[in-house]
Amino acid sequence: MATVRRNTKQFSVILDTIKMMPRHFTADDVYEEVKKEYPGLGQATVFRNLNKMAEEGILLRIEVPGGAREYELRAPKHYHAKCMKCGKLFDVEMDYMPNLEKKVKDAHGFQFSGHDIIFTGLCSSCIKKQDGNNMEDEK
Repeated sequence: MATVRRNTKQFSVILDTIKMMPRHFTADDVYEEVKKEYPGLGQATVFRNLNKMAEEGILLRIEVPGGAREYELRAPKHYHAKCMKCGKLFDVEMDYMPNLEKKVKDAHGFQFSGHDIIFTGLCSSCIKKQDGNNMEDEK
């Protein structure tokens, strides 16, 4: 028998907050926003509700290597890019390849069920800052 989640006030508050967040956010980002209006709402409650939302398919949980787990409201499948300087996560404008795992051969007999890809590099803002610093160095 499937468990039915009660629609609690905390769940609603957190979901309403998420709807006003930037596209990608961490649990800490949500907690910082929620506690502005609801200082009594605990960090554990926020984390627990984000995990429930991810399990229910409301949110996409993005495991970011070398960084905090990020979330976003469920959207069509897509890829991400992470800036190695500022750590910000961006959506990548390219078609999702739903059968990519079928094309990947594994010598260890691994059976793939899906894939998430996060490209790494420098975002345009960090490149501009870097180029600006290089200009200063040349003076």
